[in-house]
Amino acid sequence: MAWLLVIVAGILETGFAVCLKLSHGFTRLWPTIAFATFALGSFGLLTLSLKKLDVGPAYAVWTGIGAAGTAIYGMVFLGDLVSTLKIISISLVIIGVIGLQLSGSAH
Repeated sequence: MAWLLVIVAGILETGFAVCLKLSHGFTRLWPTIAFATFALGSFGLLTLSLKKLDVGPAYAVWTGIGAAGTAIYGMVFLGDLVSTLKIISISLVIIGVIGLQLSGSAH
């Protein structure tokens, strides 16, 4: 259950990063509200998961999901540059996240 919280928190991290861009420096109301909502949810779920998980693997998985998810979202929906190196690098992040999740121990 704790790992599920980390995964959902990572997905919410993707949401807050995208909304941060869409807020244009907090000058647009709804993306700013969405940013705050996603950020609070993400940090809240990560905090709950850390009651059971080691901080290193949990934090790395959280940030890895957020980084990969944000990069993929940007390429698919926001017109970010797509390159072979970027795809390979995102794949390596995802492989690392899976490895860390498998290696993480619950207390």
